[in-house]
Amino acid sequence: MKKIAFFDAKPYDKEWFDRLNKNYEIVYFDAKLTAHTAGLASGFDGVCAFVNDEINAEVVDRLYNSGIRVLAMRSAGYSNVDFKASYGKIHVVRVPAYSPHAIAEHAMGLLLTVNRKIHRAYIRTRDFNFSLNGLCGIDLFGKTAGVIGTGKIGRAFIDICRGMGMRVLAYDLYPADIPDVEYTDIETIFKSSDVISLHCPLTDQTHHMLNGDAFSKMKKGMFIINTSRGALIESTALLNALNDGTVRGAGLDVYEEEADLFFEDFSNSIIKDDVLSLLVSRPNVVLTSHQAFLTEEALGAIAEITLRNLDEFFSGEALTNEVCYQCDTGKVTERCPKTENGRCF
Repeated sequence: MKKIAFFDAKPYDKEWFDRLNKNYEIVYFDAKLTAHTAGLASGFDGVCAFVNDEINAEVVDRLYNSGIRVLAMRSAGYSNVDFKASYGKIHVVRVPAYSPHAIAEHAMGLLLTVNRKIHRAYIRTRDFNFSLNGLCGIDLFGKTAGVIGTGKIGRAFIDICRGMGMRVLAYDLYPADIPDVEYTDIETIFKSSDVISLHCPLTDQTHHMLNGDAFSKMKKGMFIINTSRGALIESTALLNALNDGTVRGAGLDVYEEEADLFFEDFSNSIIKDDVLSLLVSRPNVVLTSHQAFLTEEALGAIAEITLRNLDEFFSGEALTNEVCYQCDTGKVTERCPKTENGRCF
């Protein structure tokens, strides 16, 4: 039975992987996968990691020298992996889709919460304060939602927006053939949207795509929603936009410097990240800790697909969900054209 080193393990991970696993001996490590912890994988046949693990060239070399030949990301995101270093050494597989509805619904939940001040009302009524002062929002019906990224999650969010009577504008470098979706350029998204929701991967092109220049082109009093990757937004620029009233409110499930903070309990610590502290303190910011994926359906799908990816690797099959550096960094091909066996190398 193959042994898998499972890093950054949480109770909900263990529950679903233990429920569905039949073929592997999985050893769960609470620690994140970093250069300091990579040695824990010695003696294992594969590694399972998550989005906030630090899989740089040094980690790749340490894993490879320990005999690891497969890295199974239990996530759709993979911007934390050095694919150039991995190529020719370690095959990287991921979970391209688990529950787009989970993330899209959370995005809308953030928008409804920050717009209608539900988070503030909850705190008030627990103190038997039933005043409505300061809780006024706006109707979303008839407003324009700018959706950046129209993959499965973006499309699910578009459906929700339509169900609420919103007009939808969409932007994607690779537009999909979606009936009745009005694709436009990014400048129009900035200028015309009452709500901008991000549903795209983090790449060199999208890093800090919402920066000071972008915010300067937006409507006064609009909303920002981000359930994708924190570094899509330049955090200091967002703070400035909140200060000058460009952004009426922000719903964030991710933060660009979240790697050492999210998924852990720091309630008894002093957080030294001043930007994060300022964002959390704002009454018109709702921040959740990268939990948009966290539904029973999504957790089950993540475990099932991750285990299937490992099955394909160890049985010598083509790797359906391999992230292929040699073909095109950041792209996933169903069958890699570089080799006859359907693998990246």
